[in-house]
Amino acid sequence: MVTIKKVENRKELKMFIRFPYELYKNNPYWVPPLEMDEMNTLRKDKNPAFEHCDAEYWLAYKEGKIVGRIAGIINYLANDKWGNKVRFGWIDFIDDFEVVRLLISAVVEWGKSKGMMELHGPLGFNDMDKEGLLVDGFDKLPTIANIYNYAYYPKLLEKMGLEGAEDWIQYKMPASQTVPDKIERINKMIEEKYKLKTIVFERKRDLLKYGKSMFRTLNSSFSELYGFSPLSEKEIESIIATYFTFVNPKLICFVLDENDEVIGFGVSIPSLSKAFQKAKGKLFPFGFIHLLRAMRNTDEIDLYLNGVHPNWQKRGIHSLYYSRLNHAYIDNDVKVAITNPQLESNLNAVSVWNNYEKELYTRRRCYSMSLL
Repeated sequence: MVTIKKVENRKELKMFIRFPYELYKNNPYWVPPLEMDEMNTLRKDKNPAFEHCDAEYWLAYKEGKIVGRIAGIINYLANDKWGNKVRFGWIDFIDDFEVVRLLISAVVEWGKSKGMMELHGPLGFNDMDKEGLLVDGFDKLPTIANIYNYAYYPKLLEKMGLEGAEDWIQYKMPASQTVPDKIERINKMIEEKYKLKTIVFERKRDLLKYGKSMFRTLNSSFSELYGFSPLSEKEIESIIATYFTFVNPKLICFVLDENDEVIGFGVSIPSLSKAFQKAKGKLFPFGFIHLLRAMRNTDEIDLYLNGVHPNWQKRGIHSLYYSRLNHAYIDNDVKVAITNPQLESNLNAVSVWNNYEKELYTRRRCYSMSLL
């Protein structure tokens, strides 16, 4: 018999976070998140997203053992644009339909009690959290920003009546591809015409100077993408404080206008997936050593974030920062790049890769279901 229980204290929240470590302990493709980051994201007193979000968490039990988990999230800021939707995220379960039924039903009933009319996910509190259920690429090592799940996950969710709403795709490509002379000439013309400056950073402190400007542009450039929730000032400050101190500035490029504002950005990081696997979710006592070693290794990188301000889209800005990053990858001896997940329907972003040698790496899907 399967039962379900709402998470009500810190001990149960830790059990919620730890469950996947047991479920995936023998899977070579699962990348464990850092427990500290997970705790800070899920705690209402730590995550600034709770200024405009509500959330509940549930654990499923069978014969006294945890066999599933799920988070229900209502992002009221996102719902102002997208309608009354309840999100599900942090979903993991054994291959048992009854477990899935109870998990989804818990979020559905909670969402209905809050006046929500649609369920969708997997999604997090905002677009900086992991989103999209893996539906293709189960034999690929994901980047640290992405969900990994077993192949039975989508089958059981579809059996529950959930249907695909949007797909995210990722590409894998050689990172040392030469930028065609034609593209270089066009990029120079774009910079001169619009009085733009394309920069790759040498020092972190120079990068930090533009951090808030970058995230303001991210809010604008992502505003029409599926389910997007704009980051608040506190969320932006938290992200900068947590992550910008660890990035390699030589792998980040910003395009600045004549007022020194960021209008386009490409943020890439050394691949940390194998380091996260070695750390097994813990920074201490030795996990941080694996991460520090990986940060110095640039053989493989993840294209983590990119975007262009809506006022500057369709003017070749994507090409400016990708080309400049391409040179940075060659200079830093980067061999392989994995793109960030991009909505397949976002043709402006996806079409950039038409000029590059590439292969489809993974596909992830957001599912939805009416609650009416």
